[in-house]
Amino acid sequence: MCNSGAFQRLESRNTGLLYIHHKGPLENKVLDIPEGTPVPYALYQFQSSHLEVDGFRLTGETEGKISISEDGWLYLEQTLDWAHTQTHTLELEALVGSEPVEGPVIITINVLDVNNHAPSFNQTDYIGIVRERTPAGVPFARVFATDLDDPESPNAHLSYTLVSQIPNRDNTLFFEINSNTGEISTTAEGERLLKARESVIHSRGGDFSDSLKKRFDDYCTPTGDIPYELNPFYSCVQRAESRRLNPLEDPDFTLIVRVEDMGGESVNALNGNTRVKIVVQENLWVNPGPINLREQLKGIYPMPIGKVQSNDPSAFYRLVQKERELTFPFNVTEEGDILLTEELDREDKAMYILVVFAEDSYGNQVDPPLEVQVVVDDVNDNAPICEEELSVFEVQENEPTGSPVGHLMVHDADDDNTPNALLSYSLVTQTPSSVFTIDGISGRIQTKQMLQRRDATEYHLTVRVNDPGFSTECKVLIKVIDINNELPIFEMNDYGSHNLSEDTALGHTLLTVKATDADDPGTGSSRIEFHITAGNEDGVFAMETDDNGEGRLVVAKPLNYETASSYKLQIDARNPEPLVSGLEYGAESSAVVLVAISDVDEAPVFDMDILDVTVPEDTKEGATLLKIDAKDPEGKEILFKMEGDTKGWLEIDPATGEIKIKNKAVLDREMVEAFQFTVVAFEKELSSEREVSVRLLDVNDNVPKLTENQAFICVKKPQPIVLTALDADADPFGAPFTFSLAQGKKSPNWDLSAVDGTSAKLTLKKSPSEDKTFLIPINIKDNAGMGITQKFEVRVCNCTELGYCFTEPGVHAGVLGMPTTIGILALLFTALVLIIAFHRIKKDNQKKALLGETDAIL
Repeated sequence: MCNSGAFQRLESRNTGLLYIHHKGPLENKVLDIPEGTPVPYALYQFQSSHLEVDGFRLTGETEGKISISEDGWLYLEQTLDWAHTQTHTLELEALVGSEPVEGPVIITINVLDVNNHAPSFNQTDYIGIVRERTPAGVPFARVFATDLDDPESPNAHLSYTLVSQIPNRDNTLFFEINSNTGEISTTAEGERLLKARESVIHSRGGDFSDSLKKRFDDYCTPTGDIPYELNPFYSCVQRAESRRLNPLEDPDFTLIVRVEDMGGESVNALNGNTRVKIVVQENLWVNPGPINLREQLKGIYPMPIGKVQSNDPSAFYRLVQKERELTFPFNVTEEGDILLTEELDREDKAMYILVVFAEDSYGNQVDPPLEVQVVVDDVNDNAPICEEELSVFEVQENEPTGSPVGHLMVHDADDDNTPNALLSYSLVTQTPSSVFTIDGISGRIQTKQMLQRRDATEYHLTVRVNDPGFSTECKVLIKVIDINNELPIFEMNDYGSHNLSEDTALGHTLLTVKATDADDPGTGSSRIEFHITAGNEDGVFAMETDDNGEGRLVVAKPLNYETASSYKLQIDARNPEPLVSGLEYGAESSAVVLVAISDVDEAPVFDMDILDVTVPEDTKEGATLLKIDAKDPEGKEILFKMEGDTKGWLEIDPATGEIKIKNKAVLDREMVEAFQFTVVAFEKELSSEREVSVRLLDVNDNVPKLTENQAFICVKKPQPIVLTALDADADPFGAPFTFSLAQGKKSPNWDLSAVDGTSAKLTLKKSPSEDKTFLIPINIKDNAGMGITQKFEVRVCNCTELGYCFTEPGVHAGVLGMPTTIGILALLFTALVLIIAFHRIKKDNQKKALLGETDAIL
């Protein structure tokens, strides 16, 4: 506890003490304080209702960091750390002497998290083993990082990114990382292109060296006087086999992975990095499918139809069906042989999907499941089937010989892509007379002569349909209907002129036309279809036909005045059934309509919708960033201007649209990594805009710098000083940093060791016998080896209870630091020069006055 006088002294010191200046009665209180708040820090003054109160007592979870003064000020003596304690619960009483007269009240101090911890991986290096042909997106490795900040805040929201892949010769990424989970998987290119290096597989178990020598003796003829180790062939095989047993000593790929807090969405996000060593292994677990089997296959069952082999030689195999079928005629042996247990019927099921599992003795998967397709090949075991019990067709009387009647529809359950479903058609019977023929391949029925309704209104046919092994007979009814001897007639043949603006919407109906036909209703002879037969070469318009004799003229494509300003359309009304011989469509079955397109002043059009540019930040002034191209649909002259260039780095040529970097402009990625501006293309009245996005690529134009350049250490309780540096450059020109004492020399007083990628710990080896100030040269280099030496001032001193350097009363007034002393001496020297100059000026003036008096006397 601090007495009132002492606290007043604290209040008056220029030590950076901060105050909320809140006060109030002695009652329960909740205070929210950010961690790392500089101390001493006054929080709240409690005032008792008892005037005779001369002190307060604070108990609870103070941890030696929170105190109360005699006049009720609650204050911090040490900074709070959210990672250590999130809430401090305290009790406060008002005292007269040592006796409580009011309280206790409960004080709750909530420590608010700030982003002061960089995320860190739980491993410096990770290991990943991936098989050839591993499906894209399936994780095979995972990195994991933690952050000591509040997990419920963005400060601990971590995001993972893949910085680089080594090697990457063709600029093709074989791997990707889940930004949320840190799971690493192959890309589509990785699934397709990853290949394992060849290795030697000699036997399972046994001593590597002895086994290799025995194999070498069995299959080679070594020279007796050359030791194994000197034989180049033996050494090559030995290296390959050694890599097989210890693959991570020579990984196929190394990935650099970064983790950032704040979701990686802030320029102030803290980060950490790690490496993932990846080895690609051969994949014996290969899908044997698709497997083709004939249906109704005769043989001895169970019958082997395929084989799988796990990458784990001790794996157990299990086979299940993907679909929920009543029967599943497949099995798998311990050796991986897939067996068929009975005959298959393609018409019941044309394909099966088998799922094969490779598991260890505990039922755990050692390889991902395989989906094996079994395709059942067709045999001719089905007869053709008529789709209709009675197929009905219509044909007009008086139609010429060979007129089509229709196609007989027949289905065969055998495979359409095999000869088993190849059908042939033949007529067996026709009543009352034989007046039709049928195409033997397609089943198309045609007339053999002109039909008359007075001869027969209906005909009954029997058609035999054959496939290579079966035959079926189908029944057909053909009705003879009235001839098409009436023309469709428009209600008017000239629909006049109509105007459309060129921005008319697609689907807009310009007008509705009508026509009538006197043939039998409900037949093809009376049904009317409308067609545009002239003036619509670019297909801008279309006709929509109803069954009630109406047609709608609609806009089918965008109108463009500059391409065509008018149209003269001819619309014809036609029947789907042919007209009787000698009757032809005339003018009464056609109509015309004129369409005028009105011009709309349109804004200039850019040739590209998306404008993205990426340039290095050291791009020189005057360099061309990009050229904007646009044109006006009406052919007017257009100009360009630029808006939103807040940095003033760019300029645009109004006539050509060429954007350049201004003279004396310096792009700076550390100031802004990406920025946008707007390019406006305009003519006299209208304009169009496009946003241009510019991303600056980093170059190593900054060195890491210390965030603080001085500190102090208490003699009695010396604590290491944590030095933190920042580098505005991005990876790989930023962290991790290398800290060292200047020129790499060892210091008798100080030791410097790394803490993480951006900080180091400066430790005092031996305390001096008196207060002393050290000026320590610290060299800091970034990840690319670029850096400078910086001075760091450390004062080693005796400290007060609050942890600050103590200066004895009366001493501080006469003891000045080096900068202050130099400043005072400079001021004294300046004053002395001014005094001497003033004295000389005065003396010169006196001399001139004396000479003037002498001249007057003479």
